[in-house]
Amino acid sequence: MPSLKELKNRINSVTATQKITKAMQMVAAAKLRRAQEAAEAARPYSERMAAVLSNVAQSTQGEDAPRLMKGTGADNTHLVLVCTADRGLCGGFNSSIARKARDHIRLLQTEGKTVKIITVGRKGFDILRREFANDIIDRVELREVKRIGFENAHSIAQNVITRFDEGEFDVCTLFYAQFKSVISQIPTAKQLIPASSAAEGEEVEAASAVYEYEPDVGGILNDLVPRNIAVQIFGALLENVAGEMGAKMSAMDNATRNAGEMIDSLSLQYNRQRQAQITKELIEIISGAEAL
Repeated sequence: MPSLKELKNRINSVTATQKITKAMQMVAAAKLRRAQEAAEAARPYSERMAAVLSNVAQSTQGEDAPRLMKGTGADNTHLVLVCTADRGLCGGFNSSIARKARDHIRLLQTEGKTVKIITVGRKGFDILRREFANDIIDRVELREVKRIGFENAHSIAQNVITRFDEGEFDVCTLFYAQFKSVISQIPTAKQLIPASSAAEGEEVEAASAVYEYEPDVGGILNDLVPRNIAVQIFGALLENVAGEMGAKMSAMDNATRNAGEMIDSLSLQYNRQRQAQITKELIEIISGAEAL
């Protein structure tokens, strides 16, 4: 049985931890609002970009479509782009994304496909390297970036497009967590290359309309498709930031409440042991007095 001093030290330690988790919860709550606004503001642009790409793609023939849209015609080598957070203490946020990517990688390898992995975020790299260390070809960390900007997504997109142009892979799939609420972040997979000519689950707007393009459809698609890849990655990064803050806020709230329950339990144990010690001393004093 621990002594009173040991119990007191444990109570002080848990109390200090509770203060830290409470502070982290408040910081995450403050960052969540700005991150959520950024993620929600990026969604209409991303959806509209997909709709414009769909409309333009309808006006070109398969042979005239950019290589990023029609692909290589093969399905042998897959690039998996896994976006997670650089920091932990956010519950199962990072592990849920890595788990979905891991299941996808295992399925591809079972089918005899070659898989290459690029991780964005330190936590995704730490999780996936345990099983796929030899398949990770590049890693990106954004820990030093104070605020995610389009330039960060653009550099990642350029890296992916350059590797595609050099023939390193045939299909690229993006993994991230879509922010729904503080307690709900949905791991999501989205194919970037070959670029889908229509948004999933959407009807192409004004499909029957006639458009005139300047300079030409091929030139527009050659610029639009790489930009769309960067936009999709940027949206995924913003969704991840909002999801990370929501998951961290929820995790730190649970940790604060658990610390409070532990303090109550330790305090009760401390008081009982202290009362037992006082009672024992009183019995010894009374027994000594009666002996005299």
